Amino acid sequence: MISPETGAIRVLQDAQDPLLVRACRGEPVETTPIWLMRQAGRYLPEYRRVRAQVDFLTLCRTPDLAVEVTLQPIRRFGFDGAILFSDILMPVEAMGLEVEFNPAPEVNPPVRTESDVKALRRPDPTRALGFVLETIRLLRKELPPSVTLLGFAGAPFTMAAYMVEGEVSKEFVRLKSLMYREPLVFHALMEKLSLVVSDYLSAQIEAGVQVVQLFDTWSGQLGPRDYREFVLPHVRRIVELVKTPEVPFILFGNGTGSLLELMAEAGPDVVSLDWRTSMKEARRRLGPRMPLQGNLDPTVLYAPADIIRSRAREILEDVGPDTPHIFNLGHGVTPETPIEGVAELVHFVHEEGRRLREQASGAIAVGTKEAERE
Repeated sequence: MISPETGAIRVLQDAQDPLLVRACRGEPVETTPIWLMRQAGRYLPEYRRVRAQVDFLTLCRTPDLAVEVTLQPIRRFGFDGAILFSDILMPVEAMGLEVEFNPAPEVNPPVRTESDVKALRRPDPTRALGFVLETIRLLRKELPPSVTLLGFAGAPFTMAAYMVEGEVSKEFVRLKSLMYREPLVFHALMEKLSLVVSDYLSAQIEAGVQVVQLFDTWSGQLGPRDYREFVLPHVRRIVELVKTPEVPFILFGNGTGSLLELMAEAGPDVVSLDWRTSMKEARRRLGPRMPLQGNLDPTVLYAPADIIRSRAREILEDVGPDTPHIFNLGHGVTPETPIEGVAELVHFVHEEGRRLREQASGAIAVGTKEAERE
């Protein structure tokens, strides 16, 4: 990530926290860190070889295998962050429901009544999800110090979407009907999920993750008024219970361009964007000090190398060298993504991020000399 010629910088970095952690905190960094949502997955031939031997849930529940697929993209591409290989619905199983992937997730029985909500357990993650925590402990031993280990969980609204609908939905009619017709039941479900998610993320931190991300994949289905009333209090509670000065907290939303200020109001260290809102717009609305993550359209990775570089450069320039930034996609890597596109992106972001910072430092130095002469 840093050339051998810059030995002094490397020594300084080795004495500090990893690049990605420092970027999440808004600290000065020598280049832009990068990791990608779903960076371990079916687009990698080495992942497909592992999956040919086991089903998805077995892979998630087997620490040695989960460690291997987490490490695969780190070995191949040199990402600055390794995100724990698991699934956001793991806690749902521990709460007493059945989860299957056919191939999309299905939850049985659906949660649609007050009695259904009351029947849900608040599991002890050290027991019910011990295999995830063991994966984390093994990964911390395997990962180099320069690579940040990210843990994650699904946000309450996104988990509720699967639990109430029972499957992937386009309209979320059952979920929204519960929200509007029986708000007390809906909030009771969200409150229980908030506690389960907080317990789970805290256990991941205790096991060794260095950054956590809350995935709110489906909150973009709501407008600002409903988000403020039905989602924000529960996300804020998770942030309050989980966030520490040592472990930054990232909040990601898909289709949440109208909700950025509310997401920031929840209190995360970093707001992560999808590709529908420009970084320039997000910086204008959230200010220059809020660390941002994102936000390349995942399908740009199918494009020729010059287009990948051009689109990535636009994002880096829109953010600017003074705003803390973690480069990512606006959503996950798709299964057919060309490996060459990912490799090109990682290399370019590191090189261009360094160049932009050196350019900014040079401009500051010139300005200082001119001021001294005056």
